[in-house]
Amino acid sequence: MAVMSVESLDPFQKTLGYSFHKPDLLREALTHKSYLNELRVTEKDRAAQDNERLEFLGDAVLDLVVSEGLIALYPLSTEGDLSKMKARIVSEVTLARVAKRLGVGDVLSLGRGEERTRGREKPSLLADALEAVIAAVYLDGGFETARTVLLKIFDDEMHRSDPHQDDMDYKTELQECCQREYDVLPTYRVLSESGPDHQKQFEVKLTIREEVFGIGRGRSKKEAEQQAAKQALEKLAKRSF
Repeated sequence: MAVMSVESLDPFQKTLGYSFHKPDLLREALTHKSYLNELRVTEKDRAAQDNERLEFLGDAVLDLVVSEGLIALYPLSTEGDLSKMKARIVSEVTLARVAKRLGVGDVLSLGRGEERTRGREKPSLLADALEAVIAAVYLDGGFETARTVLLKIFDDEMHRSDPHQDDMDYKTELQECCQREYDVLPTYRVLSESGPDHQKQFEVKLTIREEVFGIGRGRSKKEAEQQAAKQALEKLAKRSF
């Protein structure tokens, strides 16, 4: 696939909510190393860069903006609560979900090998590309612009992190992910139930298409299922299903 032209990236910029003054920065952010590696030497632009350096910078920009935003949203939260909320928001699972919502996968420049292995759907690749895009916005428009863009595209994730609510609903998150991306539902099965009534311990197995994706344990069936769903989300984030 050829590197995307400026015009072809217009719809993505509209969705992102930012129009680049230096479109080459955006093209770099959306260029995976596999694309440059597979070009013939005579075709290579020596100035061309893949998005790994921008990914490094974008990670730092995202970390600062999310930290600042959470402190503003939840002024009474403890350092521990803020750390947990930030970890959820900057996780690969969340970044990949936001990247899919923005259509990052549709505008990536990938090598043929990544195309064949459905690279446009890989959570790790999408999360890395989103971080690179964040860095590109920062370099092109400055920190205030990057903060505005980030707070807009992560608005749902920031507000769903209310520390006074129960922990993240991993079961719902996993169900939505499986339905949206793979057209299947996860299956939960109680493996064991032990202990007296006031100290029950449950062990639950979670499978997707008959493959085990998590073993959860907890003081209730619901708690065990949540733990299993959390493991499944982490596993899905590390591989292309």
